[in-house]
Amino acid sequence: MAEKRWNVGIIGCGHIFDAYARLSRVFKPINLVACSDVDMSIGQRRAGQYGLEALTVDELLARPDIEVVINLTNPSSHALVTEAILNAGKHAYTEKPLALAMPDANRLLATAKAQGRLIGSAPDTFLGGAHQAARRLVDEGRLGVVKSGSAHFMNHGMEHWHPNPFPYFQVGAGPVLDMGPYYVTALVALLGPVRRVVALASKFFEERQVTADGPAKNTVVPVTTPTTSQALIEFRSGAQIHFSVSYDNWGHGHTNPIELHGTRASLMVPDPNYFGGALTIIDAEGRHSVETAATVFGNLNWQEPAGATISNYRGLGLADLLSAAESGRQPRASGELSRHVLEVLLGIVKSAEINDFVAIESTVEPPAPLTEKDAALLKAADAPSTFMA
Repeated sequence: MAEKRWNVGIIGCGHIFDAYARLSRVFKPINLVACSDVDMSIGQRRAGQYGLEALTVDELLARPDIEVVINLTNPSSHALVTEAILNAGKHAYTEKPLALAMPDANRLLATAKAQGRLIGSAPDTFLGGAHQAARRLVDEGRLGVVKSGSAHFMNHGMEHWHPNPFPYFQVGAGPVLDMGPYYVTALVALLGPVRRVVALASKFFEERQVTADGPAKNTVVPVTTPTTSQALIEFRSGAQIHFSVSYDNWGHGHTNPIELHGTRASLMVPDPNYFGGALTIIDAEGRHSVETAATVFGNLNWQEPAGATISNYRGLGLADLLSAAESGRQPRASGELSRHVLEVLLGIVKSAEINDFVAIESTVEPPAPLTEKDAALLKAADAPSTFMA
């Protein structure tokens, strides 16, 4: 049961900061008090927006009253900053990916153990109402034995809306490492650990032009990493999943972001980039819809600028980690889970480079399900019901 409120700081005040800062009010264990950025003017502006204290990184890490720190820096800085957080004696929660190389990921987990601190990582969307409903159906045996499936993420990049799309097209990013964590984390939570992967990769364009408003508008982004990947993921359970990601497609007809096909039924799973959505289960008796909008963390609470209302509960993984720290259990969005997912994603990248299967050496137990009862204990009594993006 989450009773304690933990003083939380954030390092990195970029694009995703707003969601974490605003949604922190949803979660009982989180008391956001301070923020920091390498550009102090940005940190001060963000602090002013949300009533926080603006600190330098060193000041934030030295503050004994700040017990946990969220790492929202660029992916290339994730390992370095998270290690500094842990060595400062604080629990650490980082945006995805955990790191960009397995030695760094292994070192982070070893550091957390040595410091007696917890480490967790996004994505935490698999804890939302939709994917927990899928988990219950799988665990109850409604699908029988899952044998195959597919997962798709396809669009035409983000240079038309993101003010700084440069990192997404560089080595260490691309759609595999940027969007892959959402899909592979959701699949591992549903099906267990991965045995091996094989993949092909390509890129359609050598450069992209930024059309989003901002200082980078009309500049050219060199593409130095594959931007389309087709992979097969074999799970230790025997399930085989086709995983396709691209920043090059003008459109597609894959209406179900994840599909699982079992010996008794097929399951259509909503987008793992979000926390909610309806599921469809198809069996010998027909199609059945499973609604999740009434669940604790599947409720529609976030209105996008384009007008769509979605379920957005970023920070749920951190709230669960703090509850775990209080009770002495393993967090669900754990470092161990993120390390395994990272190895799978790096394996996909490597497989395309060497034109061969890549065995996944690590393993992990699927995180414990988040029941509605446990979810309710993480939600603040005065949590806002809606947010305007």
